[in-house]
Amino acid sequence: MTAVADLARKLAVSRGTVTNRVQRLQDAQVIVGYTVRLKPDAEPERIRAWMGITVEGNQSRAVIASLLGEPGVSALHDTNGRWDLLAELQTDSMSGLSQVLDRIRLIKGIRGTTTSIHLASYR
Repeated sequence: MTAVADLARKLAVSRGTVTNRVQRLQDAQVIVGYTVRLKPDAEPERIRAWMGITVEGNQSRAVIASLLGEPGVSALHDTNGRWDLLAELQTDSMSGLSQVLDRIRLIKGIRGTTTSIHLASYR
């Protein structure tokens, strides 16, 4: 995260100008929230995986809605190619990952899945 003073210095404007511009972006709902990004090794015990998902026919909306309600899904992406959707999964244990996979595979409209566990992250 960059401090307001650092942004002001880089943009050659006052801190008040930066604060006002950020507030306008929030008011216009261009900025809709903030999040925390951890470095990859900050949670070494956390299990992370990618799941490629194939959706049956025109079931995408229902499948997406179900996946967005799944607590083990930390991010969901629409994609092209072999998979219709790509889900990033996170859990605290291998048994937890197994439970997440079981729940996802029971979602109506999912034709197939393939899961790969993150072994290491470099960025």
